[in-house]
Amino acid sequence: MEKETEKVLENIRKKRLEKGMSLLNLANEVEISHSHLYYIESKQVIPSIDVFIKIAKALNEEYSKFFQ
Repeated sequence: MEKETEKVLENIRKKRLEKGMSLLNLANEVEISHSHLYYIESKQVIPSIDVFIKIAKALNEEYSKFFQ
């Protein structure tokens, strides 16, 4: 896995925790299973573009923030 990809996945978890959202709450808002979100955050699965966009919107974050 590319380092840039790992950074994005790490930032999903980081931003979720900063917002005080549980894994289950974010998963429900994004309309994916909590296990799927867990696999994304633990770098076992790379989300589709559609799922990534939903995650960013649910966290109320600009897409570019996940790449920093």
